[in-house]
Amino acid sequence: MQQKKGAPLRSDAQRNRERILEVALSELTLCAGVPLSVIAKKAGVGQGTFYRNFPNREALVLEIYRHEMQQVADAATDLLRTREPDRALREWLDHLARFAMTKAGLADAIRQATSTPDGPAKPGHTPVTAAAELLLRTNAEAGTIRTGVTADDLILAIAGLWQLDPRGDWQPRAARLLDFVMDGLRVGAPGRPAPRER
Repeated sequence: MQQKKGAPLRSDAQRNRERILEVALSELTLCAGVPLSVIAKKAGVGQGTFYRNFPNREALVLEIYRHEMQQVADAATDLLRTREPDRALREWLDHLARFAMTKAGLADAIRQATSTPDGPAKPGHTPVTAAAELLLRTNAEAGTIRTGVTADDLILAIAGLWQLDPRGDWQPRAARLLDFVMDGLRVGAPGRPAPRER
């Protein structure tokens, strides 16, 4: 029985799709040219199931990118529900750092998928930008960061993440960079006492 287009996936079909994405992320990060049959086999699905979900390499690569980006974006709301605003922002930046490393590892596969003139375009960053705006606005309203910081400002401030080598020991360097950015965001925050003069 064929599922209607746009209908929610059955739970087993959803699990298969998520498993394919998980394996593909790992495999494509290691080698952009890994055969799709290898990904299907490691995901434990047949060729038919694989191609029903992802008709070609481009569709798979771009869906991984979209999926990872949406997970980063969704984390903002989850963190704001369970953390103080400044803690939520800092932890969300960690999610963004992991995404940056994933994207760096997938760079070759993304470039190949979007390089043909009539091929698909690389997805935009709208979900991540919207999540950053939500976190910044919530923090500004709580007085935990300075006011007037935009999502574009934040992305520029953390651009160094994309310079880190995902195959190296990037976590400590990313943590230092993000702590430095958070310190800068807190300077002049209305909810923080002004530094004492010496």
